Amino acid sequence: QVQLVESGGGLVQAGGSLRLSCAVSKSISRLNAMGWYRQAPGKQRELVAATTSGGSTNYADSVKGRFTISGDNAENTVYLQMNSLKPEDSAVYYCNVNYGAFKIEVWGQGTLVTVSS
Repeated sequence: QVQLVESGGGLVQAGGSLRLSCAVSKSISRLNAMGWYRQAPGKQRELVAATTSGGSTNYADSVKGRFTISGDNAENTVYLQMNSLKPEDSAVYYCNVNYGAFKIEVWGQGTLVTVSS
């Protein structure tokens, strides 16, 4: 079973930056897909950014131009660089990976991001 360990959340002022990390217990080069989702209080979990082994990358419209998803094959870590943060970006952020022929999906435990105005 693949395990994910997230880090990097915290409190930041509007306009600031944070980088979230997701350490994966499997070579990320062998994943089908990896991504970040978020869930704010009272709202449904939503896609923030995701990338597939085929090379396609998708971002939520609300974060395009501000957030970047990337992976470090040597460290088996998925990153989410978040710039120009806004209070509405405040949420618990979850790492998600999909792997194997049976497309098994795994979620991280979540990391809280709070953006103050």
